[in-house]
Amino acid sequence: MSHVNNSTNGVEQGAFYAVYRSQKRPKKRPLRCNPTMKRFLAILFLTVMSSAVLAQTQTIRGVVTDQESRMPIIGAAVVVLGSDPIIGTTTDIDGNFKLPKVEVGRIDLEVTYLGYSPKTFNGLVLQAGKELVLNVQMQEMVVKQDEVVVTAARRKDEVLNTMTTVSARVFSTEEAERYAGTRNDVSRMATNFAGVRGANDATNDIVIRGNSPTGLLWRLEEIDIPNPNHFGNLGSTGGPVSMLNSNVLSNSDFLTGAFPSEYGNGISGVFDLKMRHGNNEKHEFLAQIGFNGLEVGAEGPFSRKSGASYLINFRYSTLALFALGGVDFGTGDAIPEYSDLSFKVRIPTKKAGIFSVFGMGGISSIEFIASQAEDDASNFYSQGGLDIYDKTMTGVVGFSHTYLFKDASYIKTVVSGSTLLNQDVIDSVDVNRNPFDWYKQNFQDHRFQGLMYYKKKFSAKHNLKVGSRTTVFYSVLKDSAFVPSWNDYQTLTDFDGVTALIQPFAQWQWRWNDSWTMNTGLHAQVLTLNGSYAIEPRWGLQWKVNPRHRLSLAYGLHSQMVALDQYFLVMEDSLGNRATPNRDLDFVKSHHAVLGYDWSLPFDMRIKLEAYYQYIYDAGISRDSSSYSTLNVGSFSQEGPDDIVNGGTGTNYGLELTFEKFLTKGYYWLLTASLYDSRYTASDGVERNTVFNGNYVLNVLGGYELNLKRKNPKVKTAPERIQLKEKKLARWNKKQERKKNSQFSLKFDVKFTLAGGSRFTPIDLNASSIAKQAVYMDEAAYSKQFEPYYRLDLGLTFRMSRGRVTQEFMASCQNVTDKQNPLYNQYDPDENRLVNVNQLGIYPLLQYKILF
Repeated sequence: MSHVNNSTNGVEQGAFYAVYRSQKRPKKRPLRCNPTMKRFLAILFLTVMSSAVLAQTQTIRGVVTDQESRMPIIGAAVVVLGSDPIIGTTTDIDGNFKLPKVEVGRIDLEVTYLGYSPKTFNGLVLQAGKELVLNVQMQEMVVKQDEVVVTAARRKDEVLNTMTTVSARVFSTEEAERYAGTRNDVSRMATNFAGVRGANDATNDIVIRGNSPTGLLWRLEEIDIPNPNHFGNLGSTGGPVSMLNSNVLSNSDFLTGAFPSEYGNGISGVFDLKMRHGNNEKHEFLAQIGFNGLEVGAEGPFSRKSGASYLINFRYSTLALFALGGVDFGTGDAIPEYSDLSFKVRIPTKKAGIFSVFGMGGISSIEFIASQAEDDASNFYSQGGLDIYDKTMTGVVGFSHTYLFKDASYIKTVVSGSTLLNQDVIDSVDVNRNPFDWYKQNFQDHRFQGLMYYKKKFSAKHNLKVGSRTTVFYSVLKDSAFVPSWNDYQTLTDFDGVTALIQPFAQWQWRWNDSWTMNTGLHAQVLTLNGSYAIEPRWGLQWKVNPRHRLSLAYGLHSQMVALDQYFLVMEDSLGNRATPNRDLDFVKSHHAVLGYDWSLPFDMRIKLEAYYQYIYDAGISRDSSSYSTLNVGSFSQEGPDDIVNGGTGTNYGLELTFEKFLTKGYYWLLTASLYDSRYTASDGVERNTVFNGNYVLNVLGGYELNLKRKNPKVKTAPERIQLKEKKLARWNKKQERKKNSQFSLKFDVKFTLAGGSRFTPIDLNASSIAKQAVYMDEAAYSKQFEPYYRLDLGLTFRMSRGRVTQEFMASCQNVTDKQNPLYNQYDPDENRLVNVNQLGIYPLLQYKILF
């Protein structure tokens, strides 16, 4: 019997489409609101309408450090560009700086220091309700002179990890909020970058250069983490709602190939996420409500003298919240419930180093009860006569310590624990609506991870980083399905035990002058379950031809475990005999080479070109002749076999273009285009398109922010002022001051996406008619392609700052043309035909945020 594919089962589809499918319209129901909900809405309305009346300025603070050694830089100049008179300061003995009373709105900031490359931040948002706290890292120049005159164009595309050579992009959470159609989700934001596309609208899976979404490595605060999404399953990397809250994240790196040796157990890309520090001088608060949930957040100091800070954010499902209040949105009985929590505590000390505790976790559940539904309308999203109970829980907690030595080096230690729990029960329902147990799953993936590395800056030319990462898996993986011919349950997966993945690494950077930089390193990994090991060289070279032109070349050998549950699939016959043929599976491996060219243009623009070639080998394939390959996992594909061996291959190659205008002077644009080909070969020896081979992707997006004029206060004549009583005069003056100091902005964003359609396997209708279920034509796997995908998204944001409060109202609409993009084919046994299941139709979103 085929194993149930956890990334494509009915539970996941039900959860995804219960929240997101809008192409089908449920019956309209009147809005019902109980007294409790009325009071809640009244309080929310009063909060929106009220704000303090104080001066419209804010503070910019931060610390400036050396990018490699983390040592503070004393005397660096920090200037607000374009300010008149000039607003600026210098860093103190600890590298700290503070710029008080800066007018709120969009600002540009520049940090300079003799012997270091200047650092420029464009389009920073300074809000009345929140101080702007920056962590500035500067890179030392190799060639030092007595006087340095900077004439080069400012670079705004440098990544945080300086040992990255190509295929990397630093992104801000502000971009996740700004780009149309992203839903404040960093995963959906990343699909705007060259070489990247989403698997479908309902989930935030990321397809990089034709690779499966499962090839992506998620990392948070330097710790590898499990799937960070609500309703996400073990072995997958996506879901409909992200637990990664943009309100707590800092600038982070997104890598799409040939990445440095500190990254392992991933073959397509890396999401290297950082959490920001809480404000260590002032308590600040946040409230936000939108389709993704109701959020509340807080941050502030434990004491100003210690410099210690906290940051915490909690979110609860909006649909579940309003259901509790008696509001029915027409989704039927299946209400997606989820909540998540993110936090970080940072404690710096004078002598013992920097300590921090961080964490992220979420719980999600949904039920589709066809047996209790009076009709289809009462539970619109029921999955073809099934009772489905789905529960997911994910949690990560970590502790880190950084100790800075006086010789421009430091050592960092991080320990963490994480849990991913999937519990699914599926009952089939007969014509009399009687449920019968059909499938049960209990997957528990508990991980304990330790990381230690030492980083040394020998000089401006040489940097070294060596360390090791160990992940211990304690797993309980059990699922079974009922087999009518046996009149019993068949075990599909069965494991309860411990295994470990050990990953030592070393990387060295050599900058023999300011034009040439070489990054090289070695990564290794060993799986104790079966002794599999891999030794992976990494190498990159960068040549800055002149201040505006840069060439890069990089190569990397990367390897990855197959999904953990695949090692413990069970082959069981009717007599109860069992075998676990997959325990000796080796790593899937990939050679990845990239050639890049970067041209910095005037007016804050750039053009970037990259060509790449990727060869994958030792992919998981069926032992018997078949078209199955693990390179297609993560799509809506047919179920996989129980008996998997290494031996599959794949090739991905293509060309990518990025033409970007960074956000300055109130506007930006981003154009990315990708031409690629993605193919694989399975155990039948036939080369085919992968399911992700759409061949091309085009993204065009941009936006403009308009600062609305403030009302000038009226001026009363002397006789008029004399006639006013003192109290009335004070109230009148306060009203005029409020008009003068209020700041308003209106921002419009647009995005258009065009991409080749996904591949799919045709169905043999004659055989399906006899079997009363879909029978796929394996010899023609992924030979068909859906029509091209296109989507237009719009976003409108109004921001208002008054006193110490900033309010933001956002309205966006995804797929405004209501284009019916196909997602997959579904077999209808009653009519013996294929039915297209479409992706999201028109999808409006509203959101309100307040900072104070």
